[in-house]
Amino acid sequence: MSVVVPFFNEGESVSALLDELLEVLGHAMATYEVIAIDDGSTDDTFTILQAFALRWPALKFARHPHNQGQASALWTGFKLASGDVVVTLDGDGQNDPHDIPCLISKLTADGADMVSGFRQQRKDSLVRKLMSRTANAVRNSLLHDGVHDAGCALKAFRRAVVSSFVPIRTLYSFMPAMAVAAGFQVVEMPVNHRERKAGISKYGLRVMFWRPALDLLGMWWFRSRRLKEACL
Repeated sequence: MSVVVPFFNEGESVSALLDELLEVLGHAMATYEVIAIDDGSTDDTFTILQAFALRWPALKFARHPHNQGQASALWTGFKLASGDVVVTLDGDGQNDPHDIPCLISKLTADGADMVSGFRQQRKDSLVRKLMSRTANAVRNSLLHDGVHDAGCALKAFRRAVVSSFVPIRTLYSFMPAMAVAAGFQVVEMPVNHRERKAGISKYGLRVMFWRPALDLLGMWWFRSRRLKEACL
């Protein structure tokens, strides 16, 4: 299993999150790797990753020379991942690593190709909740991906699903839709969502609305023209 975590200026959160991952994965998984992508942080995020890797051999890391966005960090992580199953989560600590074993169990039990987290009890501001709810409703009405919370970073999917992804700037919002369009089976699972303890959110109106709105039109066209994965 490969766990891909993008970080951008999360120096106050990175150690606590990695400690949790070390605990959870060490108890639940026999073989795994954690791929941390520092997306051009200007704080001490990369220094902390380097120090942590010295005592945790399963931790691999890469660094973008400048900030390129979460989608770019995920794409870098996918290229480095070698596991049969890939798990993604945010580096801000709001996703709970303790949900990872449940995601893996559901992936196996349901025979699905992707399990997408569903933050039923979100610990965000009212404005962000309303923006996300509206965006999810519009996206689902056009793309029919069947998920209520495509923006939840906590996901688990089989390696083959990566082939369905398109490297666009809002990749994180459309991963379930891309998988469904390619013929993969996507299911949802409620996951824990925690309040941000440190740092600041990197998502404003432009990131949460305008960019996804423009890419939504492109994805709607792409979905209608996309070839399904061949079943061999």
